[in-house]
Amino acid sequence: MGVGTRRRFMRLVKQKLSTLQSGKLRTTEYTKDNKQVTRLPLVPFFTSNNIIGFFPSTFIFIPHAPLTGGAWSSFAMEEVRRSCAWVAAHSSHVFVDSAGIEKGVEGMEGSIPKVEWDFEGIHYFDGGPLTVQYLLVVDAINFCFWPDEELSYDHLASRLKKALKHDDSVLDADRLQKYMGPDLRELLEWPRPLPLEDERARLLNEVGNVLERSFDGKASNLVESSGKSAAKLVALLTSHFPGFRDHSIYKGHQVFLYKRAQIFVADIWGAFKGQSYGEFSDIGSITMFADYIVPAVLRSLGILKYSSSLDDIIESNHELSSGSEEEVELRACCIYAVEKMRDLIRAKTGKQVLSVELDLWLWCFGVQCPALKHHKTLSIYY
Repeated sequence: MGVGTRRRFMRLVKQKLSTLQSGKLRTTEYTKDNKQVTRLPLVPFFTSNNIIGFFPSTFIFIPHAPLTGGAWSSFAMEEVRRSCAWVAAHSSHVFVDSAGIEKGVEGMEGSIPKVEWDFEGIHYFDGGPLTVQYLLVVDAINFCFWPDEELSYDHLASRLKKALKHDDSVLDADRLQKYMGPDLRELLEWPRPLPLEDERARLLNEVGNVLERSFDGKASNLVESSGKSAAKLVALLTSHFPGFRDHSIYKGHQVFLYKRAQIFVADIWGAFKGQSYGEFSDIGSITMFADYIVPAVLRSLGILKYSSSLDDIIESNHELSSGSEEEVELRACCIYAVEKMRDLIRAKTGKQVLSVELDLWLWCFGVQCPALKHHKTLSIYY
């Protein structure tokens, strides 16, 4: 990094820190000693003039050379894997059973489970930018269906598809900015208030605002700006859209999960079959998508074990608080376990199975077994 570039970089750091100190950007809980929680600002992590992520201010550093897109984006995804592995190593309520992983992989008989994207036929697809816009909107509000037993992801996806076929401007950025809870309810043809309805409307407003401000109103421009990198697209989503910043603080450590950001990448990849907007050179960098279905499936397969107290909470249908130790462990250990499954399949078969493929197979298995008990958490992240 040249002297002039370094000086410009330092000026940008000071400007961003000034913004943080003025309270214009969110802060996060962060603990250095695992005993006392203090509030430290999240510092922008960026190259050139573009903020690409936010990290605790403890980790400010000046690189010796500009970071390339691959460097910073792969770092963001490695943080998901690293932080979830840390949770698995220090968990108190959820435990990953190595023997269970061996048995589960053996049960696949050496084959890699394949599930076709949109095998139900519920999604909108026209092969162009409108499909990308549709998928971003779907994944922006793809969370917390369980409080209404009759509501499901299928309803969300199919009703937005129906609305878009009726009016192809219904998901335009300027319209997204104006939707209120009742408008969304009408769009989805739902007869009563949606779970976390106001939050869903707020996140639609956020998507519209950010798309208009930064991507000329088009989600396709967001995808194109990733340069065919899945990890970079996750980083772009989590840096531009606060609603996609799915992380928690666990025993003083920041844990990155990024469920909806990653599932958007997977949806684009699956919808376009790895071509056009769905072409990513590093789709293998994506982890599974930590929700409430897949942990229940892994538990039924003997891959995850629960403490008696957590087992009682789930069996009695009691709610787990968002960000609680139990809730973070369920999600983080789920990611860690699927990564271990993937690694073991590769070692046994020599085949390059993707975490995305494992997640889709496990999720489909789960939704076909409604008797499976899962945890219940009110959250905008899943």
